[in-house]
Amino acid sequence: MSGKSIKESQLGLMFNAVLKIPMQFFILLTGVMVFVFFEFNDTPINFNPQVTNYLEQVQNKEYIIEKEKFISLRKEKRETQLKYIKNNNLLNSNSLDKKIVELHAEEKKIRQNVKTITNEIAPSSIESNDLDYIFIFFILNYLPKGLIGLLLAVILSAAMSSTASELNALSTTTVIDLYKRNHLVKKSDNHYLKASKWFTVMWGIIAIIFASIGRLFENLIELVNLIGSLFYGTVLGIFIVAFFFKKIKGNEVFYSACLSQILIFFIYGYFEIGYLWLNFIGAIMTVIFSNISKK
Repeated sequence: MSGKSIKESQLGLMFNAVLKIPMQFFILLTGVMVFVFFEFNDTPINFNPQVTNYLEQVQNKEYIIEKEKFISLRKEKRETQLKYIKNNNLLNSNSLDKKIVELHAEEKKIRQNVKTITNEIAPSSIESNDLDYIFIFFILNYLPKGLIGLLLAVILSAAMSSTASELNALSTTTVIDLYKRNHLVKKSDNHYLKASKWFTVMWGIIAIIFASIGRLFENLIELVNLIGSLFYGTVLGIFIVAFFFKKIKGNEVFYSACLSQILIFFIYGYFEIGYLWLNFIGAIMTVIFSNISKK
């Protein structure tokens, strides 16, 4: 394994880690934009078409009642939202704001009732939880046909590219920083090349395990951003120290990062705070601790 390939892999790992935070922002921004779009456009009572197709087919009475309530509520909610936008009176705005919140809570309750009905009468193969179907429903029903194919190709290509580069960077880092460093007798380049391939397989299996566990959660996008927020801040802090604080040694940064990561877990476990703030807190704490521990 040449020094050039090692350096490229390490730079790739650094590049991926630094870019994760703005990527989180744009992913969540897209989610907000889709949410706003569906606030003013027609939306199904459940975004999983299997659910609505099955309940329509069996003509469940409870579902029909909930559907009628949902249609009426959505109409009232849309009219209230338009009044809120056009209104210039502060007192009226406050009352309309409260009404929108109440209608949103009622809409959420109806959606939950439909999920309960689905779980009770539908086959287990039909997924009642529709959170991961919202974006798919949007692109399939509201984007031009040609753009749909292009978008899916871009998503798959980006996922494959990101996964390949991260597995390669993780494998190389493991070989250089852990495996090779603990060898008293230097091995051949061919030996380390084979080791990097096995470490790539190992990290791939770990990624598959995480993916298998992740599907058990309600919202995969939120889960990915949550897991990322627990670690990205500390990683970003390490790179900030490396770029701007040249006098701080590696051991000081390492122990500071460990302490910062422990505190991030503590903050997330015991304080009610938006998980995206953990990125900022982790980076700041790593920088501060590194400077405090500087000799």
